[in-house]
Amino acid sequence: MKKQAVLSLSGGMDSSSLLLHLLANGYEVTALGFDYGQKHKVELERATSLVQYLNDGYDSEAENIPYHKVKHQIIKLDGLSQLLNSALVTGGADVPEGHYEQDNMKETVVPNRNKIFSSLIQAVALSIATKPITDDCTIGQEVVIAMGIHAGDHAIYPDCRQEFRDADFEAFKMGNWGAEKVYHYTPYLHTDKFGILQDGNSCVECLGLDFNEVYKRTNTSYKPIYYFFSCYSDYKSASSVERVEAFIRLGKPDPVEYADETGPVSWETVVKHVETILNNHNNANI
Repeated sequence: MKKQAVLSLSGGMDSSSLLLHLLANGYEVTALGFDYGQKHKVELERATSLVQYLNDGYDSEAENIPYHKVKHQIIKLDGLSQLLNSALVTGGADVPEGHYEQDNMKETVVPNRNKIFSSLIQAVALSIATKPITDDCTIGQEVVIAMGIHAGDHAIYPDCRQEFRDADFEAFKMGNWGAEKVYHYTPYLHTDKFGILQDGNSCVECLGLDFNEVYKRTNTSYKPIYYFFSCYSDYKSASSVERVEAFIRLGKPDPVEYADETGPVSWETVVKHVETILNNHNNANI
């Protein structure tokens, strides 16, 4: 029986790496993206592109199939952004810049976002878990709910902490029949962005994929910049600083293209800026 996972796939580096992790560990994945009016909606386009890249490489006739084909669906939450107070949604305040542990990064919190997402993911996972495996069998199978939350999010986003996950899951079990067949799977909960990227790099090699082709199909920037009909990532918002730091530590250039108010910039420019931010932050905490 194939192992089943339902994944919250935002199109960011974390959830995209988790998708690779699940595939490398033999899971058949149903990936869900959510359109809630986020300014960085390009992440959904990147997620679709990544799934297409993975599925194009899938060969059902191969003797040793390295991974299963990915099922992908984007769920639109129309009208929600007009009711939310967050810098990340259309109409909200400007996305703050600086280090990702600064207090002003709380402006990027979207009220109850992970609770909204997890409720929908739980519903899909439970539906898979309780669906008959064959026409004459009514016993379902175990399904994991996978989310790419990690330790780097804990300071700013309380809905990424273990306490929230545990309480939310208890409520799910109390409110549903058959919920004992569903489990949370958060392998990055106690690691940081660098640890996630390390795992993604290993999974890319395991699956026989191209690192640059995978990660250029991800978005971590909360402030996408458009030039000549192309979308670039900013490198000054906190989310981008955290991502760039991970690539610096890995020793590989980030394959996404970066820009600022002057236009596209080189990877060297990005690295210089991020290293300055990191040095200033470290010096301020000495």
